[in-house]
Amino acid sequence: MRASQSIWNPQGGWKETAPSLNGSAKLVLAFGSPSAFTQGARWSELRERHPNSILLGCSTGGEICGPDVSDEALSVTALDFEHTRIASAESDLDDSGDSFSAGKHIGDQLAGPGLSAIFVLSDGTRVNGSELVRGLRASVGENVVLTGGLAGDGPRFGTTYVGLNAPPAPGKIAAVGFYGDALKVGHGSSGGWDVFGPERKITRAEANVLYELDGQPALDLYKRYLGEDADGLPGSALFFPLRIYPADKPDQAIVRTIVGVDEAAKTMIFAGDMPVGFSAQLMRGNFDRLIEGAANAAEQAKGGHDDKSVAILVSCIGRKLLLGQRIREEVEAVQDVLGSGTLVTGFYSYGEVCPHAVTGHAELHNQTMTITTLSESGGA
Repeated sequence: MRASQSIWNPQGGWKETAPSLNGSAKLVLAFGSPSAFTQGARWSELRERHPNSILLGCSTGGEICGPDVSDEALSVTALDFEHTRIASAESDLDDSGDSFSAGKHIGDQLAGPGLSAIFVLSDGTRVNGSELVRGLRASVGENVVLTGGLAGDGPRFGTTYVGLNAPPAPGKIAAVGFYGDALKVGHGSSGGWDVFGPERKITRAEANVLYELDGQPALDLYKRYLGEDADGLPGSALFFPLRIYPADKPDQAIVRTIVGVDEAAKTMIFAGDMPVGFSAQLMRGNFDRLIEGAANAAEQAKGGHDDKSVAILVSCIGRKLLLGQRIREEVEAVQDVLGSGTLVTGFYSYGEVCPHAVTGHAELHNQTMTITTLSESGGA
């Protein structure tokens, strides 16, 4: 496997940060700001530079290119595989009720002999990420590694874009499948958030809409904890996610972030499912613990990778907003673990897809650093 990297920004235009593949790439990953993605010239330029490649990308809350984190840029990584076949698939998404069927539709297109991994990008505001992952798993089974993320729109939670071989558009889900035994795929996901306040029960919810905690209106209870920060909802919720888990199984916990509120119904809308009966507990960030979480994700993903690996980082926009000027430190922590020879790319998202470290089942995560490492050996 060979890889090259470039970045575009409004000030300096295109810059190669790793040697070009001269148009030979089979897969090109593009992560960019919404403004960069809505400028048709950028996508046309990518197609001109890579005329025969599968071109997959999404809008972001920030772009990762090597050790740097940018805003209003376009981070591009081109990959050329020697022994690995790849294929792509996409689906339209009208609303979150279609998420399972959209995931299954993509899985059905990619399912086939030798399928070992799928990397998926989804619209970030219209999707129920839990249902999307469940649909993919229903189609391809539990032995296929599923990773990826939900597109972003900075801290605005407005329109997000996904593109596959065509200009990016809202309401899209797209994925690439990897086939054969030559590709080694590592993965890891970790948060680093601290819990606080009492443990509560989800007593009323429908899919990704939370109505009640301990029999009380969820939004009212949440606002009491946030105090003056409640005035900034839903954006301020990025700093106070919820940790949820099956009763008596805290080791299977996942994190959920609010993407919208309904003041009239006193409900909160999350990026993924909020199962009735699960325990829930508020969380808040600590700078050092978040950076340690990024390093822990890299340790999980490290197994089997070599000095020619590519690492795709999908980290939550909430982490970026909280870390602020220290955001580069979490990327540097990943690079320190994986080694200077690993080519790093990625983006800040509205949700991350990765197998759970305990159960091994792919899940939608929030507020995590999620890493996919790719390296290739000789194979069929």
